Amino acid sequence: MESILTLGFYFMTFYAFIPGILSRVFGYQVFKKGKASHEIALTFDDGPDPIYTAQLLDLLQRYDAKATFFVVGVHAKQNPELLKRMRDEGHTIGVHNYEHKTNWFMRPKTVRKHIKMTNDIIEEVTGQRSIYYRPPWGIVNLFDYGNVSRLNIILWSSLFGDWHKKISAEKLESRLMKKLQPGEVLLLHDCGRTFGADVNAPRSMLIALEVFLEAATMQQMKLVNIESMIKVTEQNSKKKLSRSKKVMISLWLTWEKVFHQVMRLKDIESQNGPMFHYRLIKYKGKSFMMNDGQTLSQGDRIVELHFDNRKLSHIAFTSKNPLVVAVKTIREVERALPALALRITDEAKNTPIKAIQGITMINRGADKLGFSIHEMPKGLFLSSTKIYLKWLMKILTPTQTVTATRRVREQVQEEPKILLMTLERLQQYMPLDHSYSVTKQQEVLAAQQEVLTSS
Repeated sequence: MESILTLGFYFMTFYAFIPGILSRVFGYQVFKKGKASHEIALTFDDGPDPIYTAQLLDLLQRYDAKATFFVVGVHAKQNPELLKRMRDEGHTIGVHNYEHKTNWFMRPKTVRKHIKMTNDIIEEVTGQRSIYYRPPWGIVNLFDYGNVSRLNIILWSSLFGDWHKKISAEKLESRLMKKLQPGEVLLLHDCGRTFGADVNAPRSMLIALEVFLEAATMQQMKLVNIESMIKVTEQNSKKKLSRSKKVMISLWLTWEKVFHQVMRLKDIESQNGPMFHYRLIKYKGKSFMMNDGQTLSQGDRIVELHFDNRKLSHIAFTSKNPLVVAVKTIREVERALPALALRITDEAKNTPIKAIQGITMINRGADKLGFSIHEMPKGLFLSSTKIYLKWLMKILTPTQTVTATRRVREQVQEEPKILLMTLERLQQYMPLDHSYSVTKQQEVLAAQQEVLTSS
């Protein structure tokens, strides 16, 4: 019996208690407080309520305040007109389970079912699914991070016990006024029809909230929904770089200039500034079969590509997390390929070029652009490249917020890979706004054949 109790204790510790501490205390993979200059996020749980939610929406409308409503599925199903009104008046709707039950005592499958059922109702009424989730009482279990991999878990920075009728409007007003500060994520309740709550408790909440909204307006505070608070937080986080990081970036960009001069890299200008630098070299690695069936062998002439590090740093510091860095980088690569095709086509008139090559950790999606992706041979070069690129990503990557971090490892590969593209495939990106493309390709093929014949 003792062993069963011990086993149960360990199970609950890892299933519930530790995830709860990680999320509530340390904010692991959740959003609970913002970084803002004059924004406050209002959030409401447990509704919609047929009486008090309508009154709350009237109040918010009078003060031009926006909020986030984490709805219980059964209540949402009974009051679809209130969901429509939330949407129409610019509020955000989030999921708060189908029934108000704690995730600690539900199986992962049940939690997924609750989320899906509630989101189905939201989509049916408003036309779109929610991307925000708040578990009842803010309690998560070990599997919730996987259950809500496509949702953002939103907790709070302050709550006030307003679900109890014994909390008077005056006491609640006093508590609220102490949190009249930018960046706060306030948790209130627009419905008292859940376990442990009082049905008429929202009456006091509405009285206190009106005083709070009046004071916030006088102090020029802006009441926003959670997506606005997250956006402001990410913008403010990007502006703050540690002194050590600034020094490291400065040294890194200086090193890039020296490297370009030593390696005699050439620039490839595009509309948004250079994305690539390159040099022509003879390939010295093992043979690779590329996407169109051609084989790259030792001695073949290739274009060795290098990202423009200043461009990469700009992408990183205007992105909220490594996933966005990867997506933006791939998009910038795609935009720069026409300019690359023009330049390399000119180079190929005098030098037979088999392929272009790059080495990067940002390689997910590169195959859709026409690159073939290959493993790097094991050895000192791979080890040193891996260390350098991981260090580089750490330096460039801004502090991560809740919106992003779950699928980063899938998108930003931890292992550097070799990207290859044949010249013929690259030339498909030649601009088609005039006849230059086809004519130029014909000239290049003829010139290459002449060079090969003479050699």
